[in-house]
Amino acid sequence: MEQLIRGGTVLDPSQNINGRFDILVKNGQIAAIAEAIPETGCLVLDATDKIVIPGLIDLHTHLREPGGEAKETVETGGRAAAAGGFTGITALPNTNPVLDDPRKISELLALAAKAGHVRVWPVGAVTKGSAGRELAELALMHRAGARAFTDDGHGVADAFVARNAMLYCQALGVPFFEHCEDESLAGKGQLHEGVVAVKLGLPGITKSAETVMLARDLILAKETGCRLHIMHLSCQEGAEMICCAKAVGVSVTAEVTPHHLLLTEKAADGYNTNAKMKPPLRTAEDTAALCRALADGTIDAVATDHAPHTESEKVGDFSSAPFGIVGLETAFPLLYTHLVLTGRLSLMQLVDRMSTRPAAILGVPGGTLRPGAPADLVIIDTTTEWVIDRTAFLSKGKNSPFHGWAVYGVPALTMVDGRIVMKNNRTW
Repeated sequence: MEQLIRGGTVLDPSQNINGRFDILVKNGQIAAIAEAIPETGCLVLDATDKIVIPGLIDLHTHLREPGGEAKETVETGGRAAAAGGFTGITALPNTNPVLDDPRKISELLALAAKAGHVRVWPVGAVTKGSAGRELAELALMHRAGARAFTDDGHGVADAFVARNAMLYCQALGVPFFEHCEDESLAGKGQLHEGVVAVKLGLPGITKSAETVMLARDLILAKETGCRLHIMHLSCQEGAEMICCAKAVGVSVTAEVTPHHLLLTEKAADGYNTNAKMKPPLRTAEDTAALCRALADGTIDAVATDHAPHTESEKVGDFSSAPFGIVGLETAFPLLYTHLVLTGRLSLMQLVDRMSTRPAAILGVPGGTLRPGAPADLVIIDTTTEWVIDRTAFLSKGKNSPFHGWAVYGVPALTMVDGRIVMKNNRTW
């Protein structure tokens, strides 16, 4: 059946559309966008007083399956993504076993097809077992469906291995996603090396643990011509380095998380394990610089780094608690409320950074409402206040530092390939 989305304010950065339009969906595709499309027996979806945008795409999702099903599965992660307005997500390889061969990529895609909530794009491990020593079967994994490669959770420490990985990625035409962390500098650090770490008596993680590897990788990317994508950028110095690299023609993109935009090291005060992540939350100067870099395009995308853990893991002492928080269900409302409504970012910019640009970075369908494109879209309620309640998350993970925050901009309906997969926080 045809579907008619009536009366919404449509924003599409790919076409520079910002106005009140109807959208006709037919055979799973966008059939037309016009000011007034006649109703001809189709299902009408009322979007009055709401906004309609291309479906969000997350470049940085941990689904934990296989091996970590107590934390998340492809099924539960897909439901959480749909609830958050995401129509497509990645599946990062630091699972158990690691996604480092074509068979595992195929198995992950089969799980995603069975779950059926949102599109899932596997990201394969760069090295076997993500051990950083020997390249994995990149070409075979790419053929099986891997869209990019990373050893996320660890940076590729060996420069020779990293350079070879970039050469292979360049030849395959896919991006190399890098977790920039020099572990010899990060050591056993638990949070940013600053006043809170001193107060809590915990070892800190310096900014140089991020920027030293970032500098190396920007040099290698320029030499190899590889499309380098920097994951979860956390500091002002990193953003400045990305800006300089782009100015001299390095093929580099970067992402930032909502938590690195909105929170500082102070969130970890009182040994709050739900504010423990890598890279760590840093200073107010860093969050301000990251927001500016996101607005001016130096940082290309927002990614959630959705990292669910069980409650029992997070309630222990700070040093033994794992790094990471969940983010799929809160990302858009948080940034709409705290960046768009405060004037630090336009709504068109936010949609671009969470939909259009991520699709281009990953080289996947989506990020547009252009006629003929897949009908992957989200209807957003911008007028109703929502208080974030982690106990109501569809994700298995409840580890969020944003519990109790009041936000606007909550997804009311998510559509993938013309099929409604979420409506009013109910998923199918």
